[in-house]
Formats: sequence, structure tokens, C-alpha cells
Amino acid sequence: MKIMKIGFKTTCFFLLLIFIRFLSGCENPEKNVYENYSWINEIRDDHPRLFFNKESFKQIKDRALMDEHELFMEMKHRVDLIIGQKIEFTDPLAPDGSQNTDHMYGTRAAEAAFLYLVLEDEKYLDLSREILVKLVDYYMLRNENNLNIQWYAFSRIDALAAYDWIYNDLADNERRDIGNVFLHAINDMQSADKGPVFRKNYGGIKTGFYGPPCLPWYAGIVFYKTGIDDSLSIRLLQKGYDDHTALLKYRSDVSGDDGGAASAVLGYCMGAYPWAEFNFFHTFSSATGFDIAKEWPYVPRFINYIFWNWLPADRQFGYGDANHRDNDLPVRYLHLHLAQMIHFYGSTQPELTALAKWMQTKVQRQQPGVFPYTRFLLTNKFDEIKPEGPSDQLPRARHFENMGQLFMRSGSGPDDTYALFTAGGLLTQHRHYDNNNFVIFKKGFLTLDTGTRPQPGLHLSHYYARTVAHNCITIKMPGEILPDYWDSGPALSEKEVPVFPNDGGQNNMTGSEVIAFDESAEYVYIASDATASYHQDKAKLVLRQFVFLPPDHFVIFDRVRSTKPAYKKRWLLHTAAEPAVNSSEICTDHWGGRLFCKTIFPENAELKKIGGPGKQFWSDGRNWALPELKPEDWNYNNMLWLDNNHDLFGQWRIEVTPGKSSMDDIFLHLLQAGDTSLQSMANSIPLKTDDMVGVRFVHEKKKYEVMFFITDKAGGKISVDQNGQHILEEIFSEKVKPQKGLY
Repeated sequence: MKIMKIGFKTTCFFLLLIFIRFLSGCENPEKNVYENYSWINEIRDDHPRLFFNKESFKQIKDRALMDEHELFMEMKHRVDLIIGQKIEFTDPLAPDGSQNTDHMYGTRAAEAAFLYLVLEDEKYLDLSREILVKLVDYYMLRNENNLNIQWYAFSRIDALAAYDWIYNDLADNERRDIGNVFLHAINDMQSADKGPVFRKNYGGIKTGFYGPPCLPWYAGIVFYKTGIDDSLSIRLLQKGYDDHTALLKYRSDVSGDDGGAASAVLGYCMGAYPWAEFNFFHTFSSATGFDIAKEWPYVPRFINYIFWNWLPADRQFGYGDANHRDNDLPVRYLHLHLAQMIHFYGSTQPELTALAKWMQTKVQRQQPGVFPYTRFLLTNKFDEIKPEGPSDQLPRARHFENMGQLFMRSGSGPDDTYALFTAGGLLTQHRHYDNNNFVIFKKGFLTLDTGTRPQPGLHLSHYYARTVAHNCITIKMPGEILPDYWDSGPALSEKEVPVFPNDGGQNNMTGSEVIAFDESAEYVYIASDATASYHQDKAKLVLRQFVFLPPDHFVIFDRVRSTKPAYKKRWLLHTAAEPAVNSSEICTDHWGGRLFCKTIFPENAELKKIGGPGKQFWSDGRNWALPELKPEDWNYNNMLWLDNNHDLFGQWRIEVTPGKSSMDDIFLHLLQAGDTSLQSMANSIPLKTDDMVGVRFVHEKKKYEVMFFITDKAGGKISVDQNGQHILEEIFSEKVKPQKGLY
């Protein structure tokens, strides 16, 4: 009996342990993994662990040899070409490492390492090892001479991956000799303690985060528990995690419920910016086994933002720091970025996945050079989700509040009219001083952002980013000193001009607020107060009300109050080609499109045409032309496309000014877009009461009346008659219509 009693107690004890383990097993195993760095304990002890691990590699290898066989063979061909060749750095002490391809040895090392793991051919192991030995010495040499490696850190991430992937096949002394130099070189690169370095990218979490500051995460993962300065690797690991999660939080906040990115400039947010998110997701998963992407569901909402930026013939509006060379939509990486979204979010966001697959059909499938193994990692394809395009019932406008942009369109075809209005928003990254700016596209850029971004060259900082280069209001206060804008200094052929031209423009990028927005099938209404964009000593009110009447008409009303009557006000309209001016009406063409614009108020307005050779970029008494670069200029080879006479850089503008000086002024304009067969604009007449002004015009048997208050209150009303009957009569909303989700 005694033996039986002990056995019973023991049995109960073990049953209790099993029950406790069962309860703990029912808890979410990821519940606290992201808190207090507890995920560090989950990092695998073995290698590889950067981008893939021993378990995931089989599927990745199969994908490389089957689905992506052609891509794999292209990689093999690239690497085979350098086997047996001397590993040489063309100019190891070049002032700017971005001006040569020496840094790309990091990417070749990763490719060779990947080929070795797939094919098990030791010639690729030998090549990867040889490159790494010489590459880390190259890194140290440039660090010691306070020189950058390259603007982007991508090839250094590749080099870290190469070391991780061949780690198991390196001798102990090779791991130490390469790894010790490598780890400390990376630490030196990400540190800001050594002082400024020419063309070193210090961009943090509110930028693309693709310079040296992103490297601690990858170095920390690779060198964790290798015995090569473990305390440093832990510090880098924690810093890298903190920085990346702060970046994700920032981008999530910017995205909001509409979609967006850390910059509204498409060349950035559709180009290099998404790598920060996707590479972090891949490497966190490969190192710890946890899918951190699902903690950040905002990422695929970016597809919605891309859609509204998309103009016919794969073009864009040219917002912010776009270079305006062609205004092409930057789709180079788009197919791959969409594939990454599908891989990470296909199971949780099928609607956006279907849209991503539809969008992939609109662009070519290209493999970038920076992370040439990425497509092999995308093993989640979700074949059951079929491509599905946007709804036929799109709104006339979409307000991306955090991005500071409102997009309008009459439809989604090649003959439709498209417009962008800039106001509000959270971002300053690559943004210009252009609050209340508008761009109109119909078969061509009928109004446009002007200038471009030479590097070096004064044009970038002294014209291109300034209010005068946009379709805005300026108020000239003598002696005003305008704020700085990022620049790369003058070209060798130019003299330094430390004071920026006083264009009468804005001094605050985020000083505007959308105070009303409404959209319906009949019209879009926007009211934006940009007063705080201007120096408080010159502006008391700068209010723009913008009405889009689909398919082709716009009514723009501005009320401006200056602190002194003598501060001259100008209403600006930029065109690609020389406009014809006939009294208060202008006409201009671009490509297959035509724009008419009529000044309704002020009644005594003066229209002045500025532009043409020698005056394309006129501001404050001089032309800020594009520089004639010399071969000795640091970026000469990348700037061969500069051309002062390029149409998309803007060649002309119209300045509308009141006939007499006053503290309070109004500007009311009627614009009509069409193709080049449009011979004249709609007949219009001004309307005026004690407290309102407006315009009446007739188009295609419809009579439109649009009126605005001239008191402090923003607002007005609209009516539309057809065949003698009211079909619309409304007071403009005083609220911002909420929008969220797709389209």
C-alpha cells in the first residue's frame, strides 16, 4: 500500500506539471517576444541566419533552381566572369566612393556565397572568402582616411550576408581575422563621432534609412555569440532593433489609414525606401523564427498611394525633389516591392494582395542589382489569390492627409484630366516650399512643378525648392532672409551665393492646413489655409479654395492679406511651353494637351509673362540656370542630362498682380483643360455681391456658378443648371470629409 501511495502522489505531481505546461503552451508564444529584447534569446546559435537559415534554405534553394532558375543562372554568369580575376579596387582613396563600383564587391561576395550554398562548388566559397579578405581591408582604409564607402549601405549588407553564409566553412582563424576587422569597420561607419565625412549618408529613421545608420542591426545579427567582441555585437543588435522599430512606428504613423511612405517623392518611396522594412522583416524572421511583419500591417496600404499617383503612360506629377527629366513613374523596383508585400501579407490582407498582383501586370519584372538574391527568398506566392484591379466606382478625389496631398481625376483613362493639390501633411523629407501648389495633367503637363536637381549647382537650393518654382502665391517683403534647403554646393563654374534669393515665398514647409475638403461626382472642393507657411511679418492670410469640376474645369480662388500694402503679391502659373496672352486670358500647350486660363479677379489685374532662354528660372533679379559642369566637378558623369531648355523643367510662367497696392487682395481664375483641338475656353462672366465673388460659365449645355466669400470665413456655394433646371445647388462644406481604406 505504501508503494502504491507514493506512486499515486508521484503520478499526481507529474500530471500537475503536464497541466501547467499545457496552460503555458496555450499562451501566445510571441506575446512578449518584442518586449525587453526578449527576442534576443531566440536568435539561433548556428549560421546562416541572415535572410535565411538552415531550415528555410531548402525551399529557397528549390526556388532558385526552379521558379527563378533564369535569375539564378544570370547570377552564376556574373560571378563566373570574375573567378580567376584579380580583386582590385580602382580608386581606394577616391573622395566619394559612390563615384566608382569598388563597393560592389560586397554584392559579388554575397552572390558567390549563395552559389556555393546552392551548388556546393568550392570555387565559389574560395571567391567569396577572397573578396571578403580584401573588402574588409578596403573598409578600414577608407574609415581611417575619413572617406565614405558609398551613399547606400546595400553592398555592405550583402557583404555581411556573405560572411554569415560561409561562416560554417571558414577556419576559426579566418572567422576571427575577417570578422574582427569587419565588425569594427561597420561600427566605425555607423558612428557619428569621427566628424563629418564628404557624401556620407547620415539619414535616420525619418528618411530612407539606407545609409550606414542601418548597419548595426545586420552586424549585430551576424556577429551575435561569435566570440568576436560579443558586447559590441549586443549593443549593435539592440540599437539596430530600436532604430528599425522606431522607423516602422514612424512610417506606420505617416501611412495612417490611407497609405503612404516616409517621403511623398516617388523616386524615393517607390525606390530604395522599402528595403528598410522588407530586409528587417526577412532577417528578423530568419534569425529568430518570428514573423514581425504582421505587427506592422500598414505596409501594403502603400499600394493605394501608388495608384493615385499613377498618370497615363506610366507618369507621375513630379512632386518635391523629383528631377523632372521625364516625370516617368519610377517603377524599376515596383514589381519586386509588390512581390515582397504579397510574400509577407498574402495571408492577412488578401484584398491588397489581389491589387498588388494586378499592379504587377502593369510593370515589367526587373531584378535589382542591390540585393540580387531577394526573389529567391519570396517563397510565399498565394496562388489562390487572383489579380483584381481597382473598382470602377472611384471617388473623384483622394485626400492623403498625412502625406499632404489631394489627388483628383475625371477618370482613369488616357484622355482624362488629373490634378494634384499640395497642402497639410506631416512630412518635410524632400518636400519643397510649395503649400497650396497645384499640378494639372491632361495629355501633357499643363501646369507643372519646375526646375530640377543638379548636384552640384545653385539651381537646386536657390530656385528649384523655392515657392517661385511652383504654382503658388508670393508676397515680397524687402530684406526677408529665407531658410536653408539641402544642397551640394555650387559647381566649379559658379560662385558661392550664401544668401538665398528673396522670391517672396514661403519659409515653412508644413505651415498649411486643409480646413475643408469634399468630393462628389459633380465636384471636388478644397480649402487650405497656408498663412503659417509665410513669414508672420508679411502675411496675415493666405487662403486658397480650389474647385475641380469634372471633367475639365477648375476654379481657383485666393484671398491674401499682407501686413503692409507695399508688399507686392503675385499669383504664379508655370507652363512647359510659351503661353499666348490675350488680355486676361492665356493659352498654352504641352504634348497633346491644351490649357486655357482666365483671370476673373482682380478686375485691374496685370499679367506678365516671364521665361524663355536666359529667364527660365528667374528669381529676385537673376536667372538661376543649371550649371555647366566640368569633368572636375565631383558628380560630373551623373549629371550629363542637364539641359536648361528641357520642357519639363518649366520654361515660362505667368505672374498675375493687382493693379494697385492693397493689404487685401483676391485672385479668381477659371482654368479649362483639353486636347489641342480645343479652340477656345468656355464663355464666362464675373459675379460679385457685397460679401461674395465668383464666376459663371457655360460648358456643354450646363451653366455653372461658383461663388466664394470675401470675408474671413472660408466657403461659398456652387450651382449647376442644365436645360433650365437645377441639377445641383450646394453650399461648400466647412469640414474635411474623412476617407480611409482602398481608393
